[in-house]
Amino acid sequence: MFTIDLTVRNTAFPVSVQRKSAEDAEAVYQLILAAMRSGNPDIVELKCEGKTEKKIAVRASEISGVQIMQKDGVTTSSGRPPGFVSLTAE
Repeated sequence: MFTIDLTVRNTAFPVSVQRKSAEDAEAVYQLILAAMRSGNPDIVELKCEGKTEKKIAVRASEISGVQIMQKDGVTTSSGRPPGFVSLTAE
């Protein structure tokens, strides 16, 4: 199972959907990249294959990052899966 995480501006937690194959996950990733590059405030609608009742709609202009990761139980020392890191300057 592959998870596609979207980081949305002014939102603390990523929004995610799942795909069963690497090809499907890559297709969703490319779709989101194209929407981000367009600069238009279009809505991106996604459905989750892991939880079939889960659907999300996000304004493309509000997406600040996207990543794909394979869900295989790998965690970091904090107990969370690897992903986006936020650093702040003092």
